[in-house]
This record gives sequence, structure tokens and C-alpha cells, in this order.
Amino acid sequence: MAVLELNKDNFDETIQNNDIVILDFWAPWCGPCKQFAPTYEAMSEKIDGVTFAKVNTEDEQELAGHFQIRSIPTLMIFREQIAIFNQAGAMAEADLTAILGKAKELDMEMVRKEIAEQADKA
Repeated sequence: MAVLELNKDNFDETIQNNDIVILDFWAPWCGPCKQFAPTYEAMSEKIDGVTFAKVNTEDEQELAGHFQIRSIPTLMIFREQIAIFNQAGAMAEADLTAILGKAKELDMEMVRKEIAEQADKA
């Protein structure tokens, strides 16, 4: 599957209409982003059940600000519209595969329960 380019107009729709979405926040001037791009593209073709997307932080400063992106590349994973992973820095293919495997195995009922419990305490 091709990597989607997200912007403020298609971001919410993409998160809402896909079970698992991995985002790569990047910028055209970022050397590590350019080095990571081929790995990310290749992984999008290998891993089923995951939507791969990119957010250009230069063009989409509002989205980058909303998610408090402080360094790039930053990877985020959403599952069932909940952000479950956020890490700055590029990843090796094996690490990315492992993280996505864990995301698929995550018990989302337990995640929702924990979120509700934290909201009740606040």
C-alpha cells in the first residue's frame, strides 16, 4: 500500500476510517527523515492491516503543533482512534515490525478502561 500524505483536511478521516495508522512526522530538510523514508515506504508494502501515512511538518505546522512534535522524524501509532505510541527518531525495519506487531496485539478494551479510569481520577 502506498504511503498517504496527510494534511489537516484528511487527517481525521484517515484516523477514523482505519484500524491502525502509523504516522511519520517529517520535513524535507531533515537528513534523518530522508534516510528513514525508504525503510518506511518498504514497510508500507510488507505489513498488512496498517495504514502508513506521513505528515510534512513544514506544510502542516498546525498538526505538528497539535501533537507537540519537537523533533523529527517522530513516529506515532493510532489504533482505533487512540494514540498508543509516540517516539522521536527513525527506527530500523526490525524494530518497526516489532512495534507494529505489539500494536496489533494490544487489548484495546483494557486501554479504553485505563483511559476511563485516568479520566475519573482527573
